[in-house]
Amino acid sequence: MIVARQEGDGLRVVDRLRESVRLAAGLNKKKQLDDDCRERALACLERFGQRVDGLPPANVRAVGTNTLRQLRRAGDFLEQAEQALGHSIQVISGYEEARLIYLGVAHSIADEAGQRLVIDIGGGSTELIIGEHFQPRVMESLHMGCVSTTQRHFADGLINSAQLRRARIAAEQELEPIADRYRKQGWDRVVGASGTIRAIARCLELQGWAAGEIHLEGLKQLSAALRQFDSVKAIDLKGISPARAEVLPGGLAVLMGIFEQLGIKRMEVADGALREGLLFDLVGRIHHEDVRMASVVALARRYHCDPLQAERVGRSAEHLRQKAAKAWGLDKGPFADLLSWAAQIHEVGLDISHSQFHKHGAYIVAHTDLAGFTRDEQQMLAALVRVHRRKFSQSVFSEFAERWQTPLARLAVILRLAVALHRARAVEVPSTLSLRVEGNALQLRLPADWLAGHPLLEADLAEEADMLAAAGFNLSVRTR
Repeated sequence: MIVARQEGDGLRVVDRLRESVRLAAGLNKKKQLDDDCRERALACLERFGQRVDGLPPANVRAVGTNTLRQLRRAGDFLEQAEQALGHSIQVISGYEEARLIYLGVAHSIADEAGQRLVIDIGGGSTELIIGEHFQPRVMESLHMGCVSTTQRHFADGLINSAQLRRARIAAEQELEPIADRYRKQGWDRVVGASGTIRAIARCLELQGWAAGEIHLEGLKQLSAALRQFDSVKAIDLKGISPARAEVLPGGLAVLMGIFEQLGIKRMEVADGALREGLLFDLVGRIHHEDVRMASVVALARRYHCDPLQAERVGRSAEHLRQKAAKAWGLDKGPFADLLSWAAQIHEVGLDISHSQFHKHGAYIVAHTDLAGFTRDEQQMLAALVRVHRRKFSQSVFSEFAERWQTPLARLAVILRLAVALHRARAVEVPSTLSLRVEGNALQLRLPADWLAGHPLLEADLAEEADMLAAAGFNLSVRTR
């Protein structure tokens, strides 16, 4: 955990806390956490929670990465974890993890011209990002890390040449599908980040095999040194703590595989990584520079959404949300943003086919890499797109934690009303439009003379009332 204070355009770190939980090591073949690992994680989060107790929720971001992405029924563990920490925990995609790592690294090194390749070896995944300045260009998250590789190839705790070779070749195989694309993209400098790479760099320097950087010859010397130990537990090298030694063979094999497969000559090491990237991303959100909005706009452009229609639907949806916000509990949390984003991209499926375009759109939103979004946020957005028209299937929301199901269904109702109001596309809704809600009962009020002049809209709203009734909502339209 890292705690920082904003000073000017930068951040000043005021506290760092680190505990080795090794969450990836506790994941069994059934993708479940063993009891010991679960208890270690929750105890750690309780201690960390004491440090951030009292901080505004908007100023805290806690994320889960590869292990939580794989964990089955992650919601059960996340609920306990959030209680222990006292703040929400978001599971991010490998793509988003890579973006945040790059952001953290970019803010921690000199901003020189040219492209840089950033490499981060975590417990269960490895991220490789090519970017320039503060903008990532190419991002990949591979299913190999220091913990998972050690477990796979050094499970018996022994170290020998054959095991090190097999682990390195396995890493190269994982890299093989992307290696050519990365080499063609090219880079001017290579930067390593996070614990495994920093520990190896420190070890090479203390052993006198390198000075402030990592190169292949130094890695080969470290590999030879490891082979002198009978087991992982016997590793005794300068700069390598006992906790780091437990996963060093796997981490070294992955790093050597990357050097070999990508033809890297030398690597510098950065202090910043995922945690620092989270902080800078959080600062951007606080100052209304949210990359998520940029991702939504880019998606809408890519699939040729009508910007005027999106603006009309978005404006009416927000007007209706404000009317229902307090009664429906939509006045706090991410609901205004989710509704706005959904309005922007609710028609992305039209680029494929008009028939069932809400289903096409939901698939696109759910499976596109959207920078800035957590996995749950992206799935919530996809669910709203899925039910914005036609049959209102509330089962779409059953996959979310119980606390989200009712608010999301209510948010979907508001989006559906906004879409129905603008089905004719060019129609502007009068500002006197009002909405009252009580439980699942909704009353929509419109000027009588205006509604009389739009008979198709009146028919559309009557049809919408029937579809909402099947989902348990009672919509009535009144005039005044």
